[in-house]
Amino acid sequence: MKGILNSKYLSIIITLLLFVFAFIVGAVLYPGFGSMQVIMNILIDNAYLIVTAIGMTFVIFTGGIDLSVGSMIAFTSMILASLLEQNVNPALVIFLVLAIGSIIGLIMGFLIQYFKLQPFIVTLIGMFLMRGLCYLVSIQSISVTDPFFNKVAQTRIGFIGNSFMSVGVIIAFILLAIAMYLAHYTKFGRTIYAIGGNENSAELMGLPVARTKVLVYGFNGFCSALAGIVFTFYMLSGYPLAAQGVEMDAIASVVIGGTLLTGGSGFVFGTLFGVLIQGLIKVLLMFQGTLSSWWTSIFIGILLFIFIALQVLIVNRRKKQQELSKTISDDNKALNY
Repeated sequence: MKGILNSKYLSIIITLLLFVFAFIVGAVLYPGFGSMQVIMNILIDNAYLIVTAIGMTFVIFTGGIDLSVGSMIAFTSMILASLLEQNVNPALVIFLVLAIGSIIGLIMGFLIQYFKLQPFIVTLIGMFLMRGLCYLVSIQSISVTDPFFNKVAQTRIGFIGNSFMSVGVIIAFILLAIAMYLAHYTKFGRTIYAIGGNENSAELMGLPVARTKVLVYGFNGFCSALAGIVFTFYMLSGYPLAAQGVEMDAIASVVIGGTLLTGGSGFVFGTLFGVLIQGLIKVLLMFQGTLSSWWTSIFIGILLFIFIALQVLIVNRRKKQQELSKTISDDNKALNY
C-alpha cells in the first residue's frame, strides 16, 4: 500500500477504479446499462472531446492552459460547413482547417514564449477572436449536405457482439495512440515533461524549451481543428454557438485523468478515462430519469475538487520526500568530511 501511495501511477489508478465503480453501479441499478453499446455510445458522443482533451493534455504537461479550444471547434465547423456548401472538395477543406488550426496554435505559442505573455490571457483573446470570426462566416446554422461527410457520419463500424462505433471514435483512438507515443517515447515528450517540472532547469540542461512550447500549442491547435472535423461528422452542421464550455470539459477531463495542473506529471491515457467518466455521469443521470442535467456539473465539480486536493497531497508528499532525501545526503556528506 505504501508503494502504491508513493507511485507516480496513483492518480490514474484512482481514475480507473472510479470509472469501473461507476460502471458497475450503473449496471447493477439499471437494466441494459452494462451492455458494451453503452460504452460505445459514450465514445461516439464524446469523440470530439477526447480529441481536443488530448491536445489540452500536452499544454497542461508544460504548465500552460488553453481557453480557445471550444471556439476553435466552432470556427472549424463553420468553415467546413460553409466551404462544403460551396462544393469545395472535402479533402481540400479538411486540409485547410487543420492548417488553420495548427497555424493559430503556433501563433499563440509564439506569443506566449517569445513575448512572455500569460497563456491564460493569450488563449482568452484567441477564444473571443475565433468565436467572433464564426459570426463573420454566418450568424445562422449551416447544414452539411456533402455526400462524403454524410457517408462518414452514417458509417457504423462493428465491434464486440452487436455493438458498433463511429469513424469519429476511430480518429480519436488513432490520435490517442500517436499522442501516447509522442509523450512517453520521444525526446519531444521528455522535453515537455521537463518544461512542466521546471522550465529553468530544462533550459540549463540544454533542452529546446522555446521550440517545444511553440510546437505544443501548434499541436493543440491541430487537435482542436481535428476535433472540429469530428464534431462536424457528429452534428452535420456548423453553428456559431457550438462547443461552448468545451474548454472547461477538456480541462476537467485532463485533471480527472490524473494530470497535474502545475505540469510535469500525468498520462495521456488517463485523459481518455477523464472524458469517459464525464460521459458516464451523464448516462447515469439519463437512466436515473428524475435528476436535472445540471447535476452533471455538480458531480464533475465535486470530482475536480477531489482530484485537485489529491494532486496537492501528492505534490506536498513528493516535496517532503525530496527535502528528506536532500537532508540525508547533506548529513552523509558532513559525516564523510
